[in-house]
Amino acid sequence: MKPTSAEQIWADFCDRFSVAECAVPLFKASASGRVTTRNHGLDGRTLLCRSEQMESLVRTEAAKAVSDYQAGKQRIDGLIYMMGWRQDQSLIPLYIGKTEVTGRGDRNLSVNLKNLDRDTSKFARWGDGYAYHVGDLSACVVPGHDPRRRQEKYSDWASKLFEQAPTEQPVLRQPVWFWATAWDNRTTGIWQELGPTRLAFLEYTLIGVASMISPDLLNREGRQRA
Repeated sequence: MKPTSAEQIWADFCDRFSVAECAVPLFKASASGRVTTRNHGLDGRTLLCRSEQMESLVRTEAAKAVSDYQAGKQRIDGLIYMMGWRQDQSLIPLYIGKTEVTGRGDRNLSVNLKNLDRDTSKFARWGDGYAYHVGDLSACVVPGHDPRRRQEKYSDWASKLFEQAPTEQPVLRQPVWFWATAWDNRTTGIWQELGPTRLAFLEYTLIGVASMISPDLLNREGRQRA
């Protein structure tokens, strides 16, 4: 039997979960790719704006995780998410991550999933604060941030996603898409032979396969080594 290629394994997973079809724009941007920015109310920092569709998707999927937690079912481990580019009918992965439903070291509901209807500081890891994706990426893309906040990881993101950075007029190289879903631990992951997969293992297996098919993958951990 011919071994299944990494491309086919990835495509099968994306087909099962309609990843490309359900992906939404990550940023609020014009047709030319200019990303809208705004000033953070507390300290005046300039931030990149998430799209309304992205925020709606995160809130919808997070609500499923929170509801499951509050009901004590322990079926949903958290959210799995991807950032990527569209190519034909597929999503080329740029970054894969997760947001677990409980916090580190305890079994309490994670602050990353709390009050997302009114608090975007953490926002399922895509929050406006530093140590979160949008806050740290903004520090590398738009002016007005302490240079010490510019992390190498997000400088890589900025170079990959934007034509120029830092700049007062951030323009995407091409549209950036976002997908997320609340992950039920009874669901089969990307390796179908392994059956039901927990969220933490799903993240690593997705990154491993994605690193074999996408030279632009921005994840630094969990990659397939050459």
